[in-house]
Amino acid sequence: MICELNDAVARIERHLLDNDPLAVAQRCLTMPVAHFHAVFRALSGMSPAEYVRRRRLSLASSELAGGAKVSDVAFRVGYDSLDGFTRAYKRWCGCTPTETARTGCAKTLPPITFTITVTGGTPMEHRIVPMPAFSFAGVMARVPLQYEGVNGAITELAESITPEQREEMHRLQDIEPREMINASWDSDTGFIEEAGELTHLIGVLTTADAANCELTLVPAPAGDWAVFPCEGPFPETMQNTTARIYGEWLASSGWQLRESLIFSFTRFDPERPSIAYSEIWIPVVRTT
Repeated sequence: MICELNDAVARIERHLLDNDPLAVAQRCLTMPVAHFHAVFRALSGMSPAEYVRRRRLSLASSELAGGAKVSDVAFRVGYDSLDGFTRAYKRWCGCTPTETARTGCAKTLPPITFTITVTGGTPMEHRIVPMPAFSFAGVMARVPLQYEGVNGAITELAESITPEQREEMHRLQDIEPREMINASWDSDTGFIEEAGELTHLIGVLTTADAANCELTLVPAPAGDWAVFPCEGPFPETMQNTTARIYGEWLASSGWQLRESLIFSFTRFDPERPSIAYSEIWIPVVRTT
């Protein structure tokens, strides 16, 4: 996977000033695009789209410091207007393009390189679970995409579930894990950035082919799932575990994401309100 990430970066660099260098890089991926974006973000701290933007601004900064005209540089790195270029450049560099041209001081970002660094090594408990084809049965809604903290819109969705719907979910639930699960997909930005909305479902797993009480069925194909248990302060522990799955486990495990929905469930401890046990279920396929 590390080699594939570096190959993608090399393609981005070769096509950096093309109309869509990210699309060029993604066409050559063997891993799912969602997997690429998730691992890239986890390892680099930025999305691939943000990397392209920063690398273009880095190139612009070097050219401005070398005496190039602001208008020429703006259009060369993909901006349709000087105002848009100036705003983006100032946010990234802390000064205007004109100031960089005047002082000759550039801010640069070298091309990124992914490596695996072996440190103390904190174990990640996980298990691989083969699953038959099933469906997610539940209520769903479009909610704001939010990477950290409790998502108020998801809380409202959970509170909207009627007693009749809960009874129907209990009737349908016939496959492990027999828990109320959460699943998110179909982000407006493809999960590239923390913006827009996504579809979120709260429900259960079932092999039934029909549901009542206005519950929605979303099918999931048969396959393997990597299951990651975690326990601690909620939601920070589960969010940190998710980041480690993408940044550490998927980067070197010999498994990669396959097409299906990632889901999780959480059990709260009534005696310790801030502590929760969670499991994150990731659809995977072996690569080695």
